[in-house]
Amino acid sequence: MVVALGFSMAIMISIPSGIMSNQTATQRLTENYNELITNMQEEINATLTLIECSPSSGFAFGPMPGGSESGSYLDESIVSYIESIQGVKDVVPLLEKSEGTSQTMERFGRTFTFLRPDYTIIGVPLNSSLIDNYSILPTNITEGRNLREGDSEVVLLSLNNTEYFGVEVGDTVNILGSDFTVVGVHGASGFREGMMLYMNISDAQKITDLEGKISRLDVYAEDQSYVDGIASTIESNYPELSATTASERLSQFQNMQAMSQNTLQNAEATISQTQTTAFQEIVIAVAATSLIVLFTMLYTVRERTKEIGILKAIGFSNWNVMSQFMFEGILLSLMAGVVGIAIGIVGAPVLSSLLLPHISMFGTQRGPGSFQGYTNPEAAGSQVATAALDPQLMLLAFGVAALLGALGSLYPAWRASRTSPMEALKYE
Repeated sequence: MVVALGFSMAIMISIPSGIMSNQTATQRLTENYNELITNMQEEINATLTLIECSPSSGFAFGPMPGGSESGSYLDESIVSYIESIQGVKDVVPLLEKSEGTSQTMERFGRTFTFLRPDYTIIGVPLNSSLIDNYSILPTNITEGRNLREGDSEVVLLSLNNTEYFGVEVGDTVNILGSDFTVVGVHGASGFREGMMLYMNISDAQKITDLEGKISRLDVYAEDQSYVDGIASTIESNYPELSATTASERLSQFQNMQAMSQNTLQNAEATISQTQTTAFQEIVIAVAATSLIVLFTMLYTVRERTKEIGILKAIGFSNWNVMSQFMFEGILLSLMAGVVGIAIGIVGAPVLSSLLLPHISMFGTQRGPGSFQGYTNPEAAGSQVATAALDPQLMLLAFGVAALLGALGSLYPAWRASRTSPMEALKYE
């Protein structure tokens, strides 16, 4: 019986815990969203002259327009051609290659193979004018130093990289068979950035066997008025090369903003639904707990009728008898409260997930110096808020247990106090 009461108490304290967790998660989602929107707006304003060029799927490129060399990367000689376009101020070639394990997955009767990356190599040109003028390297260095002009056979790791390789600043790390000195550690602001390590582009090309190859280009125009013309020239000469301008990034931003706002609205609607459901379930749990105490104490009074008669025969007043049974009911409920808290500590996440609707929280991820990493707010997957008991809820549970014990035993205790000694002594 105490266990049954304990489960009722566990439900009563797990439901508010689940609501609080969902509200916290929604607030965190809102804060992340606002921060993301601010960062994106700042980046759009700061990159009005930037044209992001990356190969479309299944592209084939040679060193110049009309070439025929196939592969997954651009030939580095494309840089010279793009630099010759009127209005181009600078071209930043980048090489990005992820290393990890291939995994297969079956969906809709088909088998898909994908790479689960352990880390991502980012090769950047260590030219002081490019480093100083453009955000091609992380700025949040937490240990050591950043890369600088002339660096070779050195690497800048993320914190996740240091844990993966088991190294720290000053150590030597072996990457794809070549040794590099760790000169610094950068703090990541997203899931994808957490796997990125940076090095000289020539070193990256060498260890990945991609000498003379790049994966994308950041093209900077002399003035915003040149941007559309440069993008048009690039795409006309390289039809399968995607050139993304600030106006297109703004369109992507607006689409992502709409998706994020929809996510927030869904989360708020779910919170409202959760609160309604929680109120109904708490009412049921309170009623169930009170009825359990009521019927238990009624049974106790019935079984102890003769004892009540003896107590009244030796001088116990109605109040004495009533207070004794009230105390027993409260004590019983407090014991159930202890059991309920114990169950709640272990099972609150399970109970709240079973009894309450879920709220899906979508993360974001961002690429280095690239707006495109922002475009998928669901890229990091969904996260479900996990309920955890708060100390204040535990104290409240004891108070509720005592109150329900008093209310549930009130009628049985009153009934016991009104029992006639003569009738009670005749009861068998």
